[in-house]
Amino acid sequence: MEQSELLVRRIKEGTVIDHIDEGKGLHVLGALNIDGTDGSLITIALNVPSGKFSKKDIIKVENKFLKDDDTNKLAVIAPKATINMIKDYKLVEKRRVSLPNEIDKIFRCTNPDCITNSSEHIEAIMDVIDKEKRILKCRYCGRILDINQLKYN
Repeated sequence: MEQSELLVRRIKEGTVIDHIDEGKGLHVLGALNIDGTDGSLITIALNVPSGKFSKKDIIKVENKFLKDDDTNKLAVIAPKATINMIKDYKLVEKRRVSLPNEIDKIFRCTNPDCITNSSEHIEAIMDVIDKEKRILKCRYCGRILDINQLKYN
């Protein structure tokens, strides 16, 4: 455990997304459109030993603070994640993720015949029909969606 702490350094200002399910860190970056193009330093640690779970992923993004909507969207990919807001090297806010009732414009429907996948330019809206089991349903075609097969917009 001591070695993993040395691998992931503290940040002065920004957001730490902790307790991401093992192997889902890159999915989280995609869902939040965090790609480093804004010049922010991003630290990604995959498969870090964890006390609560066998392994976890951690993402640290300097100079970026997630909005409530962003943190709720993480619940689809990483339901155990916690969001830590850091200012002057100190934890100022800690949030647990929770699924909203609907998810707009993040994922595409997996149904190739859905109108959201046509040339109509209609953004996909997923209704969350079971928060505990993380079951989503496309509002337009009614397809039940497997969260592990979702594609980002």
